[in-house]
Amino acid sequence: MLEKGSPTGEVAVLAKAQGFLKSEASVKAARGMSHFGEHALGWFGLGVLGALVDKERRKDWLVASAGVVGAHAASIAVKRVVRRPRPDHPSVEVLVGTPSKLSFPSSHATSTTAAAVLYSGLTGRNLVPALVPPMLASRLVLGVHYPTDVLAGAALGGLVGGLIRRKLKKNP
Repeated sequence: MLEKGSPTGEVAVLAKAQGFLKSEASVKAARGMSHFGEHALGWFGLGVLGALVDKERRKDWLVASAGVVGAHAASIAVKRVVRRPRPDHPSVEVLVGTPSKLSFPSSHATSTTAAAVLYSGLTGRNLVPALVPPMLASRLVLGVHYPTDVLAGAALGGLVGGLIRRKLKKNP
């Protein structure tokens, strides 16, 4: 539904964020991240690469990779229940195509956060600060999600990733 007039609420926050964050370089980077994160394929591929390189923990990498895909699937299920449409206001410029018209939660935020949490446990490095904020910001730069979409996606990905990571730690 197209909102008319001055933006209010989350549309106003999104429009301000997009205006502040958007530059030629940030849009290019955001589009690259969008393609990498589409359907969690980039994160899944990195997990499979981890399994190929780290033979001692191959099973853990494969479980973590499946967890990233599972987090993505959970976000799709929530999207289909909530059915929140993507931003559609003249103050917000949509700068990338999307596979659906549904917005809540952000599947990119979900799978990225799940990957960051799970792969942090396997690499021994906290990847969350380096991976999650840029992906969340990219969804706002591209105008395809409201702020609560990306926050909810990150929360869902953190929950799924945390539960699976805890299970991996219990299994020697």
